[in-house]
Amino acid sequence: MGLFYAVSEEKGWGRVREIRFNTEWFNITMPCLSHDGRRLYFASDKPDGVGGLDIYYSNWKNGYWEDPVNLGPEVNTEGNETYPFISETGELFFSSDGRGGLGGKDIYVTKQNGNNWHTPVRLAAPVNSEFDDFGFVTTADVRDGYFSSNRDKSVDIYHFTSEMPQVWFAKPQKENLYCFSVSDTGKIQVDTLSMQYLWNFGDNTTRTGTRVGHCFPGPGKYSIVLDIIDRATGKPYFRKQTYDIEIVDFDQPYITAPEYALAGEAVDFDAMKSYCPGYTVTGFFWDFGDGTQKTGAGPSHTYARSGEYDVRLGLTLRSQASGDVLKRAVMRKIRVFGSQTERDSWIAARPSAVPEPVDLRQYRNVLIRGQYSAEAESMKEAVFQVEVLSSKTKMELTNPIFRGVPVKYSVREVHYPETETYSYVIDQQMSLMAAYPAYSEMLALGFRSATVRLYVLTDPAERELNVLKRNYGVMTDTYFDVRNRLVTNAYLMLDQVVMLMNKYPSLKLEIGVHTDNQGVPSALQTLSQTRAQVIVNYLINRGVAASRLTPRGYGSTRPVAPNANWLDRRLNRRVEFSVIR
Repeated sequence: MGLFYAVSEEKGWGRVREIRFNTEWFNITMPCLSHDGRRLYFASDKPDGVGGLDIYYSNWKNGYWEDPVNLGPEVNTEGNETYPFISETGELFFSSDGRGGLGGKDIYVTKQNGNNWHTPVRLAAPVNSEFDDFGFVTTADVRDGYFSSNRDKSVDIYHFTSEMPQVWFAKPQKENLYCFSVSDTGKIQVDTLSMQYLWNFGDNTTRTGTRVGHCFPGPGKYSIVLDIIDRATGKPYFRKQTYDIEIVDFDQPYITAPEYALAGEAVDFDAMKSYCPGYTVTGFFWDFGDGTQKTGAGPSHTYARSGEYDVRLGLTLRSQASGDVLKRAVMRKIRVFGSQTERDSWIAARPSAVPEPVDLRQYRNVLIRGQYSAEAESMKEAVFQVEVLSSKTKMELTNPIFRGVPVKYSVREVHYPETETYSYVIDQQMSLMAAYPAYSEMLALGFRSATVRLYVLTDPAERELNVLKRNYGVMTDTYFDVRNRLVTNAYLMLDQVVMLMNKYPSLKLEIGVHTDNQGVPSALQTLSQTRAQVIVNYLINRGVAASRLTPRGYGSTRPVAPNANWLDRRLNRRVEFSVIR
């Protein structure tokens, strides 16, 4: 036996063709097409099967039927599996005489589970009997259908109706969790003695700390912001991370019910938190695990005996786009106690540990719509700029608002096209905390909107200069000996600067030298100016035009750290190569 197909034409059926894998060596029979017409199920006694007749399928792809695929030992046995029927909801019914059922042939149902199949379930009486039952076809909700049986001494077709939809294959219910943790990666160092981590979750809730947990009230869209706050003033110092997120419930039917109950008392069940986007629910059906079934969105049920029961909720769904019918089901357990004392004892002995919140980045039902991380940006060529103010409109640098900026700083404009804002900055550092002294000074001078922003360098010359500073360092003791003579590291760095100046002929640099506060301010000013001139003289001797270089000694006027200990004082003794704009 083989399979054939024909095409419906105006004058009847025509163009009769056989399926391409028909052969004279074995039988191919009992065909059934899937609802969308793209998969063909059939029975065959191909020699590569599991037993006698096995069930196969073939997919329609690129204009022809692909090679048949055996459903495997999850479905097929050493006996005969025949009469496949695939319902609109994807449930596969078939007949088998190899599973030890009620009679010779019994009707079973299975469903594809990823690349495998669910363990087949035998249909209950009166569909199955001690006789041969086969050839089952039904509606999507299994409320109406037909099958064949020889139970009345001849093979006849029987019609059946069912008052209750069937729930056979249910997945464990996933709990919708709205609590998770967020944490700082720590790639940008922050002095937590002077700074505080402040998380704002966009729902009128804030938390402090490098790692915090938070519970949202439910699904929705939220914005999470991590700001570094200056403990001394309580003002925002630096925005470190932002997340624009959407929390959604798991795409599934959902059972709302108590975790435990008492025998003889009514238990309320609810399916209204089911979340199946793109589908309209056309029916609710319940199996309470004790042989009782009901329909409706919110039934009540009373268990007669104590025990642990698997409650199943099934939904029939209709696609809002295509109109296709789908059936989905979930399962969760309910524990029923015989008495109040038994229940109280169980609750008292139950572990009360609260589970740790799930990390935001591992949370399966958080959609990150937008994300900014200063850590990620700082891995690019980026610097930390002290901003005295920002504006939606361009401002002249001669504006009286900038008169309060000390002459040791120069105000520079930075345009951010993505937000169409103008930022006015007075300092630029390679590390976050190095920008803090200038920030604090600006606040004290009345610039109440001062903050620190991360700026990704876009100018090629400035990017390359920043790399050189990171590679060779900026500490003055790696540039000068005690007699203010250049040392080997300085020559290596300055030769690279010469190459950079030659590569970019329009580049102009300020060579700024800084000291700690150990000494008389005027002497420190003179020392720093002398060292700046030494560097400039070397660059001029290597061919760089003097007009492109500006030596400037700042003395101890622009520290990047407190002068409380030797390590901090060393940070303040530095050489800065800055692009003149």
